[in-house]
Amino acid sequence: MLAVLGEMFTYTFMIRAIIVGLLVSLCAALLGVSLVLKRYSMIGDGLSHVGFGSLAIATALHAAPLLVSIPIVVLAAFLLLRLSSSSKIKGDAAIALISTSSLAIGVVVISMTTGMNTDVCNYLFGSILAMSKADVYLSIALGACVLILFVLFYHKILAVTFDETFARATGVPAGAYNMLIALLTALTITLGMRMMGALLISSLIVIPALTSMRLCKSFKTVTIMSAIVSAVCFYIGIVWSYLKATPTGASVVLVNIALFLVFSGTSIYIARRKVSA
Repeated sequence: MLAVLGEMFTYTFMIRAIIVGLLVSLCAALLGVSLVLKRYSMIGDGLSHVGFGSLAIATALHAAPLLVSIPIVVLAAFLLLRLSSSSKIKGDAAIALISTSSLAIGVVVISMTTGMNTDVCNYLFGSILAMSKADVYLSIALGACVLILFVLFYHKILAVTFDETFARATGVPAGAYNMLIALLTALTITLGMRMMGALLISSLIVIPALTSMRLCKSFKTVTIMSAIVSAVCFYIGIVWSYLKATPTGASVVLVNIALFLVFSGTSIYIARRKVSA
């Protein structure tokens, strides 16, 4: 087993995938806690569909995928916030409107250019072979920015997460910090989508946060536990993927679900022990 794991680290594409994957997992887990508590967790799913459409456009134009996807997904995140604040189109409807439109555009563009080939499956379900050296450098730089900004504005993000109305009353520019959360989420989704896939990347935002909430109660402990859970699940998932030749994104999601069930069972057991005591 150790020999096989050692062999895994001799492949450049595996090292790239682990570095970027762990970084994206940490970013997604930290932002996921806030998004889940604000009941806006499906923004990841909507933005990943936007990312699929932008990747299709980048492929058709023979352009760098990340350089095309990042500004488009960021603009979509800001548009989602604007639509969700409208009295006519609320959060879930806005996400459905943006995501289905983007997915349709992506499918049409691909069908008219390269056709529905293997690359489409990689976009939808992810591929650890999709990360080039330039993608890794860009991902590390942007991922570090996401982590630094989250830490710097942690208390403001906490304020707008739990009580946005009170935060506004105390002088906190809640709109600006909601835009910051949207920006960081858009960057994280774009960085992780090529490896996890458009259909699975939102799991890195939702599942670790829900898992940590089974046992942890405060925002700080939930955030820390979520980051740990996400990183551990990603590493176990990618190792399992390498050993059993299973899709990386799906393997990571299944490990996350397994740990969620473990945490849920532990939470139920602890609750029953307290009642019986």
